[in-house]
Amino acid sequence: MSEPSNSESKTPIGLTGEQSLQSLLSSMLASVPDAMIVIDEHGIVMAFSSAAEKMFGYKAADIAGKNVSVLMTHRDEDHHNRYIRNYLDTGVAHIIGIGRIVEAKLADGSTIPVELKIGEADISGRKIFTGYIRDVTDQQAQQHKLSQLQAEVANFSRLSAVGSMASAMAHELNQPLTAVANYLEAARDMLDTPDEASLAMAHEALDAAAKQSIRAGQIVRRLRDYVSRGEIEMRPMSLPAIVAEAVSLSKIGIEGPIARILQDVPEDLPLVRADKLQLRQVIVNLVRNALEALAETDTPVITVKAQIDDQEPELIRVTICDNGPGLSMESGHTPFDAFNSSKSSGMGLGLSICKTIVEAHGGDISVDSPQGKGACFSFTLHRADEVADT
Repeated sequence: MSEPSNSESKTPIGLTGEQSLQSLLSSMLASVPDAMIVIDEHGIVMAFSSAAEKMFGYKAADIAGKNVSVLMTHRDEDHHNRYIRNYLDTGVAHIIGIGRIVEAKLADGSTIPVELKIGEADISGRKIFTGYIRDVTDQQAQQHKLSQLQAEVANFSRLSAVGSMASAMAHELNQPLTAVANYLEAARDMLDTPDEASLAMAHEALDAAAKQSIRAGQIVRRLRDYVSRGEIEMRPMSLPAIVAEAVSLSKIGIEGPIARILQDVPEDLPLVRADKLQLRQVIVNLVRNALEALAETDTPVITVKAQIDDQEPELIRVTICDNGPGLSMESGHTPFDAFNSSKSSGMGLGLSICKTIVEAHGGDISVDSPQGKGACFSFTLHRADEVADT
């Protein structure tokens, strides 16, 4: 009995090549562990795996022939249609083969975060796209818990540092401030008997008090210099990712209802050149200040926006605005002055440090706060493509 030829051995007995391929595809759709969806170049669903049925709550027969947009939120639907259109027009792939996190819409209308990877194939001149989808709800929950733990550790370290700094400052400032008080009291007593000798001694006491007050100011400036000397590791950074992370961290520990935070940071925004940790700290501080300021506001809203600066295109401008009561601007002072706080329990260092960090990045920071119309903080960063590496 002769051995079967190679061409005969490729196809099971009784099945055509097309039937065998269909059988193989059905087996894959039933066994692939991640949700798998196959669509054509128009976004029409051609295949829907068993795992996809369990994840989305649709039967394959019900979803076949429909546009894949029924499984997406409006935001991701717009992005998806634009990606496919651009790819078909230009042939340049931006998301194919690259995993990304998107929101998936289930049959019951709820949404879950998923990791999406897309592959493509060319069959008889037609483009076919395969999406592999994995539910990352648990993964994001674990990451959030880890972020909370990291924030708690960072907060503990911050409190320890503030405690040490306050103790050191109290020791440093005690001597010149005590001297100022003593000299002023002595001058006051000598002015009770304003003879020529007393006036001369009072003059000397006031001079000495002035010198000690200058010394106290130098101690405060040294503190600011110490903060600004922290090393900055400047790298090209994606601003949307940093903003999203900072907004999440800013909510930790806030009790009661939290203001709605709107993020308008385009994904295609140019990269910025920044130290990730320090930039994140600036955004966390500004957003958290806004959250605390809105505690008594009926419909609190915070907007975090980033865009190319209108006046200087080489800069990216970040604005954080709220609809709270606004800031009371004292004459001769700004919110960025050290030890100038509107909070009863605040030390007045947060905005001062933010200013130091932004200026160390080569940018500037300002605030606009019409009384009763909220506060809007704005700072700039250099675009990574506009700054030469050093």
